[in-house]
Amino acid sequence: MIDQKRYPVEIRPLSPDDGGGWLATFPDLPGCMGDGETPEAAIEDGYAAAEAWLTVAEQCGDPIPQPGTGGESGRFVARMPKSLHTRLVARAEQEGVSMNTLVVSIIAEGIGARTHA
Repeated sequence: MIDQKRYPVEIRPLSPDDGGGWLATFPDLPGCMGDGETPEAAIEDGYAAAEAWLTVAEQCGDPIPQPGTGGESGRFVARMPKSLHTRLVARAEQEGVSMNTLVVSIIAEGIGARTHA
């Protein structure tokens, strides 16, 4: 089984005309997306969709893209105090997600709040 959480996810707020909430898409997996009321819910739904996408592609013998080959990487490196890193690690463990997923979720939520303010 392919680990769908290796695939980068992009998240953005949905406009009220589109039903509100959040949309998670996967640049490497065309047409694969999930949504939810919160960034966390959209990411969770997106990973479920990615798992289904990868399973069907594998069963049909379709090529499976390597993670990080579609779209722009979106990768950045940030230096932070050790105390903040420790808090993020603990929070991610508490929520059962990777630290990367947690940070993306926090950033997306902050951008959404600024957009709707």
